Order: sequence, then structure tokens, then C-alpha cells
Amino acid sequence: MRNLIILVFCGVCLLTACNKKASKEEMVVIKTEFGEMKVKLFNETPLHRDNFLKLTREGFYDGTLYHRVIKKFMIQGGDPDSKEAHEGQRLGSGGPGYTIPAEFIEGKRHHKGVLAAARQGDQVNPEKKSSGSQFYIVQGKVYSEAGLDSLEIQFNSRKRQDILRSIQLAKRGELLRLQQEGNTDKFNELLVEIEEQAEEEYNDAEKFSFSPEERKVYTTVGGTPHLDRNYTVFGEVVEGLDVLDKISSVETDQFDRPVKDIKMEIEVIE
Repeated sequence: MRNLIILVFCGVCLLTACNKKASKEEMVVIKTEFGEMKVKLFNETPLHRDNFLKLTREGFYDGTLYHRVIKKFMIQGGDPDSKEAHEGQRLGSGGPGYTIPAEFIEGKRHHKGVLAAARQGDQVNPEKKSSGSQFYIVQGKVYSEAGLDSLEIQFNSRKRQDILRSIQLAKRGELLRLQQEGNTDKFNELLVEIEEQAEEEYNDAEKFSFSPEERKVYTTVGGTPHLDRNYTVFGEVVEGLDVLDKISSVETDQFDRPVKDIKMEIEVIE
């Protein structure tokens, strides 16, 4: 019996240890001439976390540039082509040759200091897959309550337009046929029906609104709320936000590339 109790106790200890290990958040440090940023990677986005750790351990990012910097928006890097880039070269198309499925996690928002994955636009990337290596760190700006109200209106207007375009696309063949037949009355009637259907579907759809927590963050810390639910957030700066602000303030060219190269090195904190 005594041996059985010891075995059970040891099993509980091992299970507890495993759970603690699984919940451990990986950390990296991004080194630049402006200082260092210590970054925590989220366990809730394991695909992005593990890929970032893999590339970092391989030295993939060492010597790459922050090739796109926009004050009050973000700083972007991770393009391998930037290592040997000549002065004035436009960057931002390089990568490791693969993408990562989006990992949108409720509660992970684009507040100042978050680490997120860059990606191609919706027209060529409707699934919002992330670049295999390029990332950005948000600087953003602080919003007023009225500013967030305005964004809610914009987001919901965009939703309505998306619904309308979807119905128009479904009815495109019929619209073209009526147009070719010169049947103006039926054509206009169908347009009205499409508008009415879009309005009905929009009214039934869930409307976008910022939660109280999101409003608190964006009116105090600041960020880029228009990127929420569109780009994967997979980490955040826990030390060194002053470095982010310094990099965000450098002089840039017509392509938003810093006039003076800003190189980085990234290391995993073991």
C-alpha cells in the first residue's frame, strides 16, 4: 500500500510538472542598435510560436532589416532578401517559401507592442494565411471614444458591402443576360431585389462593436484596431517599448524603408 501511495504521488508530481512545462511561455529578445525588446510568444498560437522559434534558432532573422516603418502604425521585418539589399531597394516580398494558417484568438488584439504576422492581401489570400517569416510590431496610436465609434460604423459598412457584393456575384449571370437582352425593366427590378436582400441579410447579421475591454485598451495604451481579426497576433513586447518608439521615428524613403538600415538579431531566451 505504501508503495502504491508513493507511485500515485509521483505520478501526480510528474503530471503537474508536465502541465507547468506546457504552460511555459517562450521568450525571445530582439536586438538592434537602438536597444533590445524582450518578446513573449503566446501558447494560444502554437503554429506561429513554433515557426518563429524554429527560424530564430536557425539564425534566419540575424542580419535582416526592419524594411517597413510607419510612425504611429508599426515596424515590419523578417524579409530574408533584406540581408543583402542595396540602398533604396524595395523589400517585402521575401520569405522561407511557405505560409502559416491564420490563428485568430479571441482577446488577442492589436494594442501597442504586440507581435503579429504580415501577410498578402485578401484578393490573393482570402484565407488570411500568414507569411512564413515576416512580422510586425504595433506602435499605433491612442483613440478617442468617438474615434472608436467611427471605426465601428466603418467596419459595419464594410460588412454590408461584402454582403451586397456576394449577392451581386451570385446574380451576375442573370444580370448579364438581362443586360444583353436589353430588358431594362427586369434588370432594374433585379437590382432592387438584390439591394433588399442585402439589407435584410445585413440586418440579421451580427454587428461589429468593441468590447469594454477593447475600448479601454485602445483609449489608453493605443494600437491599430482596424487590423483585428485580419492578421494573426502571436506575441507581445514585455520590455523595451522605448526601442519600438525610437525605431518608429526614424527617417524613411518613399517605400517606408528606413533611410539608414536597421539590422536585427533575435535570440531565444532559454
